[in-house]
Amino acid sequence: MPVSPLRLMGALLIGVFSLGFSALFVRWAAAPGVVSNFYRMAIAAVLLAPLFIQRARRGGGLGVRPAAFAALAGLFFAADIGLWATGVVLRGATIPTLMANTAPLWVGMGALLFYRQRLGWGFWLGLLLALLGAWWVLGADLRLEGAASLGSLLGLAAGLFYGAYYLIMQRARRDLDPLAGFWVAAVVSALGLFVAVRALGLPLTGYPPRSYLNFLGLALVTQVLGYLSITYALGHLPASLVAPVMLGQPVVTALLAWPLLGEALSLGQMVGGAAVLLGVYSVQRAHTRAGLQEG
Repeated sequence: MPVSPLRLMGALLIGVFSLGFSALFVRWAAAPGVVSNFYRMAIAAVLLAPLFIQRARRGGGLGVRPAAFAALAGLFFAADIGLWATGVVLRGATIPTLMANTAPLWVGMGALLFYRQRLGWGFWLGLLLALLGAWWVLGADLRLEGAASLGSLLGLAAGLFYGAYYLIMQRARRDLDPLAGFWVAAVVSALGLFVAVRALGLPLTGYPPRSYLNFLGLALVTQVLGYLSITYALGHLPASLVAPVMLGQPVVTALLAWPLLGEALSLGQMVGGAAVLLGVYSVQRAHTRAGLQEG
């Protein structure tokens, strides 16, 4: 059955808006970032377990090799959201989220190094523009006191791990459907974050009720509604259309964080952030074109 373009764009916009709320849930939870995201992944894995079990029974189980790739991707995703959320706790919602969305830069570099993908001048121009924008934003942050500057750097590090997650999940998805890859990665991410929580000596209980409500919101709105909406749209829309829309996530976060968290950006941060997003868009477009030409 054909799917309405309006429905697909609606699903994509719902996904982007849901992801834009993720940093706000982390701030409102007032808990360590790795704790918030442990609950995010654990709750999502539990809620989606019946769907995964039903799918596995119909499909005859999973292959060991693709499941291993999805599990490895889950570990990188745990590192990504753990670092990003810690950055959000230290610095605020907007800047770490912007830095984490540099992931397409590192995906492009990975495709160049590991898959020998040919990338045109648009990739290198976009990479230069994004790095200059990041340098502009981070340069101001590095002059702040230790915790704030560390938060911005953690956001950038999260982007590296998210890029690795994307590349490895891309390999897993050759043999796994979206739900199977999503669920395996979610379970392993939850386990990885649990290990991190215990290693850091952080409590999993004893938080006020407001924190648990935000843990639940992070799981339901961001992980389930957000990622499933985007996965649905990706099944019917080309990546060349999805990728630019996905860059709206840090914009949504910035627009929400201003009235709801009191986090206003300076003019310099806006200019630097716009350069980052424009550069990432150019990189993503060049990467998509190269993949289509080679495919």
